[in-house]
Amino acid sequence: MTTSEVYKRGEAMRRKLRGEEDFKNNQASYAADPLMKKFIDVATEGVFGVLWTRPGLDLKTRTLVCVVSDAATGRYPELDIHLRFALKQGWTEEELTEVLLHLTGYVGLPIIREAMLVASEVFKSVKEEKAK
Repeated sequence: MTTSEVYKRGEAMRRKLRGEEDFKNNQASYAADPLMKKFIDVATEGVFGVLWTRPGLDLKTRTLVCVVSDAATGRYPELDIHLRFALKQGWTEEELTEVLLHLTGYVGLPIIREAMLVASEVFKSVKEEKAK
């Protein structure tokens, strides 16, 4: 794939959201699978290069939008990723927990219970990573 300016912006955004070490690990994982390499190339350019770099919302707000979307639609692997992005952008565990609890009234207890289980594991994992 030719690396366009939009792709470069998307790659820089992914690096910023993930952090350098996580970004490198993520890139290596995608590079090992030709099908998923195609996927991440499209996501890097079309989502991270176009949507995440648009003016109008700061990164902190964009991460919260993703957390809400993932939780409301039951996209738990993505919720794991976006909760980590949200924590890196300054949301606290307490704020993210409250957001998820608020969603129970709008999307239902069962789906948010599962989201809370994901959040609990992410929060524990992030704490363990920071303690190293």
